[in-house]
Amino acid sequence: MVVRPARWPCPEANRAHDQFASACGHDCCGLTSWRFADYGQGMSEAMVDQVRRFNRTVTERVGALNDRFLGRERPLGEARLLWEIGLGGCEVRLLRSRLELDSGYLSRLLRSLEAAELIELTPGENDRRIRVARLTPAGLAELAALDERADAHARLLLAPLSSRQQERLIAAMRDVERLLTAASVQIVPVDPEHADARYCLAQYVGELNRRSERGFDPSVGATALPHEVRPPTGQFFVAYLHGDAIGCGAVKHNADAPTEIKRMWIAPAARGLGLGRRLLGELETCAMASGAHSARLETSAVLTEALTLYRSAGWVEVPAFNDEPFADHWFEKPLG
Repeated sequence: MVVRPARWPCPEANRAHDQFASACGHDCCGLTSWRFADYGQGMSEAMVDQVRRFNRTVTERVGALNDRFLGRERPLGEARLLWEIGLGGCEVRLLRSRLELDSGYLSRLLRSLEAAELIELTPGENDRRIRVARLTPAGLAELAALDERADAHARLLLAPLSSRQQERLIAAMRDVERLLTAASVQIVPVDPEHADARYCLAQYVGELNRRSERGFDPSVGATALPHEVRPPTGQFFVAYLHGDAIGCGAVKHNADAPTEIKRMWIAPAARGLGLGRRLLGELETCAMASGAHSARLETSAVLTEALTLYRSAGWVEVPAFNDEPFADHWFEKPLG
């Protein structure tokens, strides 16, 4: 197990957690000593060394060390920012979240691009307090030139390899991208009435109703109402990827019954990254941190992937322990 870092890389994750901790007066299941499930316990020195060698090779091969990236007049940081702003423009706060950049460093990059007349910063259409970065005509031309040179550089990287080697490298790149994306996700305690929590719950309910002929009403049966999943009676978590809420789950404590795991949901676009198992582990860890010795959950027969996850994670099917009308399967698991 590892103690969580003082801050999460994602600004939205930090903001959501800070608002919650300030409003409720709790440290989120004792987060000063909160210990998240650590999938890196078996990490060897050889593995760490391989990551560092990989990083050195990639930064050299992609030209990240050159202050004239792809032969243009700017370093990689500025070029990457142009790509992220894109043809439609982007809010500055989203740039900071997606690229996980320090506010001061992002401001310097934006000022440099603005001085080069490649971007302009304007107030948002609906909220003038929000700044939006947009490419100027010169910026659009620069982006087109970067795209052309990036394509040429990619072909240059692949050219010395045989067809089979090219296929192996591309397949490995897909795996690396997928795994690094999974590693970028932060699972954060937030208030269950925070906008991101409400968004995830709405998506959760909507998916259940799309996949089942039975209507799902979260206010009926085995509930997880805000006051039930807020400290000290519970905890709500949101999973973030580059500032976007992509999943949720909750822990609900009961005075005279095992703790319950509630409202687990992962956005369809984020599935296949192992996030469901990781989120489930975080919820189990939260339950244990609060003194629970066992936990329960229920689910619907239409959620076949959830059933597979629970069974593979050591959950055992038991007789129904509540009157949830949407549930077909009930599970329990000893903790610790």
